[in-house]
Amino acid sequence: MSDAPEVNRPVVTPVRVVVAVCLVAPFVAMLWVSSYARIEPTLIGIPFFYWYQMLWVVISTLLTMIAYKLWQRDQRARKEGARS
Repeated sequence: MSDAPEVNRPVVTPVRVVVAVCLVAPFVAMLWVSSYARIEPTLIGIPFFYWYQMLWVVISTLLTMIAYKLWQRDQRARKEGARS
């Protein structure tokens, strides 16, 4: 064992905040119903209420992928930092 003090890295990092925002944004968007509870504008005859929700399926997938990749990179960096 070395005599050097162990330095703890902060648990809340900017990367983790971005991961949290990516995961929370779809919930906020879908729970705020009054923002999309309307018919206009329509998209190829589909009322806004429906196509907005379907758009968030795609957006949620992309945000989840981004959060996963950022989380993996953060975990790798923490493990490499712990080894040094």
